[in-house]
Amino acid sequence: MAPVSAPGSIAEDDLKELIATELEAVRDRSFGLTTHVLAEADLTGQVSPLMSPLVWDLAHVGNYEELWLLRAAAGIDAMRPEIDDLYDAFEHPRAERPSLPLLSPDEARSYIQTVRAKVLDSLSAVRFDTANPLTSGGFVYGMVVQHEHMHDETMLATHQLRKGAPALLDPLAEPLGNGADRPGTDEVLIDAGPFQMGTSDNPWAYDNERPAHMVDVPAYYIDVEPVTNAAYLAFIEAGGYDDPRFWDPAGWEWRTSGGKRAPAFWSREGGQWLRRRFGRTEPVPPGEPVQHVSWYEADAYARWAGKRLPTEAEWEKAARWDPAAQRSRTYPWGEHYAEGRANLGQQMLRPSESGSYASGASAYGVRRMLGDVWEWTSSDFHGYPGFRSFPYKEYSEVFFGPEYKVLRGGSWATHPLAIRGSFRNWDYPIRRQIFSGFRCARTLREGA
Repeated sequence: MAPVSAPGSIAEDDLKELIATELEAVRDRSFGLTTHVLAEADLTGQVSPLMSPLVWDLAHVGNYEELWLLRAAAGIDAMRPEIDDLYDAFEHPRAERPSLPLLSPDEARSYIQTVRAKVLDSLSAVRFDTANPLTSGGFVYGMVVQHEHMHDETMLATHQLRKGAPALLDPLAEPLGNGADRPGTDEVLIDAGPFQMGTSDNPWAYDNERPAHMVDVPAYYIDVEPVTNAAYLAFIEAGGYDDPRFWDPAGWEWRTSGGKRAPAFWSREGGQWLRRRFGRTEPVPPGEPVQHVSWYEADAYARWAGKRLPTEAEWEKAARWDPAAQRSRTYPWGEHYAEGRANLGQQMLRPSESGSYASGASAYGVRRMLGDVWEWTSSDFHGYPGFRSFPYKEYSEVFFGPEYKVLRGGSWATHPLAIRGSFRNWDYPIRRQIFSGFRCARTLREGA
């Protein structure tokens, strides 16, 4: 895999070549998670009411591509307008999608391949006019590529939820790190002061990442690395799941009503904690970041540890701000994506060990802020000052409010083109099927 950063200043012909390459790469990934590894019954069945049948995701990415790259960008008439409603994520909740008259796996594959062929044929005629925000900088094409990568991560979550199934997915790379390169301290101090949050100039950034604005943040400590399985096990063994003092009231109700005792996919057998991972059962690795925890679990752990979850602004300052240069970086390590600096792109099918990817540290020395696990923050999901919905409200704006908590940083399942230091994800605080973990922060006491 040779990922590239979202384009900045690049000639139009070169940008179109890049887009064509990335469109083909993401489609190879989508097929690798569906029709190349699963039988028809596995594609059409639903493993959980939390997830769509995989065949729905497959046809949905093609329908989304038709809507935006053929109809909106190229001005081509609709191919299959009668299926638009079936694949509109806001018309049908996931739990009811298996009952819809969906395209069969063969039909879905044929449809999305036809859409792709027309997109590639029409690409040369589309002008990336700066006066048209939809095509300027290839924005709408970047939006579609990122959208498909996001659904590929969702497909991975669906694979993880499959029960009693043989292992179908194999890692492309071996885990890095064995804990020997752990930093000498578990937290670093981030000095008080303003920093630039968000972006106004990344051509493929989403509306909720915009505009760039200055935020003044008081001094605080933040963990150098995400909380590990070993650390989280200490919380479990200390009775953290049984003490309501550590839990948000809504979280305590969620914990007790559902009988939650550990992260999702964990079980205890013969005095040993095990986890299920893509059809494999294995001992919980102590040095990996804990994953498949809800916001409520992350918040309870932080309180038990005498800390708290970082705000979204604290997370982003630790990840992006370069205090020497007085500017925010695109990635924690700099302006350009570089392989070997983060666990991204579905390479290992798991988080990396503590101490890995030291070269990917931020200017403050905070590690693994991109990749491994999505990190819960304490912040609700809202638009930035000056936010403008584009190109449609249903991507971001309809989710603004206290019902959703912000996650940052991506996971091992996130593709490099679909993540950057300014990228914002969000979900309900009960969600655990996503590849979510966290790190803690701590307020600097006066006089300390």
